[in-house]
Amino acid sequence: MRPFKHPAASELSLERVLYALSDSIRLDIVRHLARVEAATCGELDGGRPKSTVSHHFKVLREAGLVSTKNNGTIHMNTLRRADIESRFPGLLAAILAQQNH
Repeated sequence: MRPFKHPAASELSLERVLYALSDSIRLDIVRHLARVEAATCGELDGGRPKSTVSHHFKVLREAGLVSTKNNGTIHMNTLRRADIESRFPGLLAAILAQQNH
């Protein structure tokens, strides 16, 4: 498998981050990753079809919120907390402090 592309922290845009977080499925993925060190796509799919989950992870990666690495046939995902915090101080904490509705 080829490695995934991730934008550098300096390339993160607020518009892309907010767009990625505007979807409840992607927001749930980010909230879950904020509670754990790393998680597989299977742990985060919520029973959704693979194509749907792949799309959501692509949006999250392109926004710079999530880092995905290949571990054999498994994709391990982590939240890019430090990169987001350095680019947009306090944003992630504010988003995560909001309750699910």
